[in-house]
Amino acid sequence: MGQSKVLVGVYIACAAAACATAAVAVTQRLKVRAQKCTARKILVEFQEACETPLPRLRQVVDAMAVEMHAGLVSEGGSKLKMLPTFIDRLPNGSEKGLYYAVDLGGTNFRVLRVQLGGLEGRVIKQEYEEVAIPPELMLGTSEQLFHFIAKELAGFVAREGEEFRLGDGQSREIGFTFSFPCKQTAVNSGTLLQWTKGFKVNDAIGQDVVAALQKCIERLGCKMRIAALVNDTVGTLAGGRYWNNDVMIAVILGTGTNACYVERAESISKWTGELPKSGQMVINMEWGNFWSSHLPRTYVDELLDSESLHPGEYGFEKMISGMYLGDCVRRVLVRMAQEAGIFGPHVPHTLLESFSLQTPEMSRMHHDDSSDLKVVAEVLKRLYGIQNTTVGIRKIVVAVCDTTCQRGARLAAAGIVGILKKIGRDGSTANGLMRRNDTNGIHDELSVNSTPGSGKTVVAMDGGLYEHYSKFRNYMQEAVRELLGDASKNVSIELSKDGSGIGAALLAASYAEYVPS
Repeated sequence: MGQSKVLVGVYIACAAAACATAAVAVTQRLKVRAQKCTARKILVEFQEACETPLPRLRQVVDAMAVEMHAGLVSEGGSKLKMLPTFIDRLPNGSEKGLYYAVDLGGTNFRVLRVQLGGLEGRVIKQEYEEVAIPPELMLGTSEQLFHFIAKELAGFVAREGEEFRLGDGQSREIGFTFSFPCKQTAVNSGTLLQWTKGFKVNDAIGQDVVAALQKCIERLGCKMRIAALVNDTVGTLAGGRYWNNDVMIAVILGTGTNACYVERAESISKWTGELPKSGQMVINMEWGNFWSSHLPRTYVDELLDSESLHPGEYGFEKMISGMYLGDCVRRVLVRMAQEAGIFGPHVPHTLLESFSLQTPEMSRMHHDDSSDLKVVAEVLKRLYGIQNTTVGIRKIVVAVCDTTCQRGARLAAAGIVGILKKIGRDGSTANGLMRRNDTNGIHDELSVNSTPGSGKTVVAMDGGLYEHYSKFRNYMQEAVRELLGDASKNVSIELSKDGSGIGAALLAASYAEYVPS
């Protein structure tokens, strides 16, 4: 009898323990369900705020075209700077000889040489070297920085092989890619407006950067002339045009973003100098600063902007470029972690750090096609120490990536179509895309060997975001087709990889003192 009571007690205890365990399990499931429910509400709110339906994109297209016109009319007439580049002729393939380029756009710079053989030989041979800039020079004086660049260039020239040959009577000429805000005063002269990308060489602001580099080159006894000053976007346009005479627009979609295009000189009302004989000029838009009330701004964008180095500036860039997409995703995940606890009771302190999630990692998660989203789990664990996430939570993370990527890509597409609209090549105006020799077309000086009536417009594209983030690229191309409709058959976007360096060398050839026989 005593033994039976003991057994009954054991059974009761076991049953109670089982019930308690079951209750804990139920409570845990309910907690997880509540977390996912709250996270989904935050996701849906973000998705709705980021929506880019076709009517809204058309409003952005129109706003871009209007702002472009305003920026051409007067200084300060638009957030788009619409800077004249003084470039009124582009490479056409007939260039011959040996040319150099210096490409300064970040913490590294490149020196390049290219042997051109005219229409038959085109690019016979090219070489380049990449040089890291010592961090202290990014914070030093302009003379120190430009002396370092000149010294590396002189060394590169000294290592010139026998297969590179100057033409008879030719001297070495350089294209200088300088990818910082700069107001040009001639094709080979420009004043620095502002350093970006971590540079703080304050004494260079207001200086003519070409004259500064040329002076350092001459001090080293290196006989070279800087023939053209360009930014990376203009270099991409030149590089694209060298191979394809239908290239009218160039866009950079990488860490940063910008666009340039060929404009009728008579449209540049703020231009006070003599109009170029060609009647055309390349315009550097600095489109990262574009803004319109039609852009779908969210709380994420407001937070990111308020904490940035330039609040209220570069609004378009902060929505579409590789510098910012990853951080937009991070900020949504922070809200989910704080309000829904999707990553546990405590928000990982590293998740709170700005730019701790960069766009390449966002892309990796977005492209994760495994059934259990193991890449998402790996990225969250490696960056933030987050473990044991459910597949459901990982799906929400991917959805945040998709929303951010899709919005950025579709807005970039609207920007491109806005340029096409401004130059009459979006199919919305009579003959806009059907003729190459209309009032919005290119005169012979800018369009050697193009086919009259071809009706094609090519956008030369460069930048790691476009090249490597395939979902971004696909979303963008899809939106361009949606916006253009039937006219999309006349427009193509073509990758012009690393075009800025060789493009600068090609522009040096276009503006060289040497005329090949």
